[in-house]
Amino acid sequence: MNAIADRYRRHADSFERTVAAARPDQWNDPSPCAKWTARDVVDHVIMMHGAMLTPLDRTLTPPPADALGAFRAARADVTALLDDPEAAATECRTPTGTMTAAQHVDQVLTDDLILHGWDLAMALGRDATMDQAEVERLWAANTAVPAETMAQFRTPGAFGPGIEVFGPEVPVDASASLQDRLLGFIGRDPRWTRRSP
Repeated sequence: MNAIADRYRRHADSFERTVAAARPDQWNDPSPCAKWTARDVVDHVIMMHGAMLTPLDRTLTPPPADALGAFRAARADVTALLDDPEAAATECRTPTGTMTAAQHVDQVLTDDLILHGWDLAMALGRDATMDQAEVERLWAANTAVPAETMAQFRTPGAFGPGIEVFGPEVPVDASASLQDRLLGFIGRDPRWTRRSP
């Protein structure tokens, strides 16, 4: 198994476990993403799975209505892409340049699973601790983004309808954990607390 497919599967597994742990009455609970419920977070991640297929003229399999079934269907479609050597190596034009379909999944979707995994875990009142190695990787990658590109990332709709990469930066004390500083940098408030049931 190649590194990209392995990393995707690992984080898809983690996200799926969080989805599976949700109670039916929690899907309308708010998340740290302004205006998004817990279900909206899952729907966004599923939408981004579809975005990875678009450059290859593929679409998501019609999903079942439940969040867990819908996520499983979407991840099966992306897994099929990654397991197809020809499809995975196909060069795609993306908003941040030309890359292979597998690299696109790695740079966008896998990172989404990690960061939105935090959103979903927080919305559901579950452990939202992120993998430290991934936190370090994401911090290094995102703080290296040129200011002009970061301004685009923080502009709603700059990369397509409904796509909002990062929100405005949330100030976080320099002595805070790297996870909290990363969250603040991408526009999340690490001090966010869920609504009491």
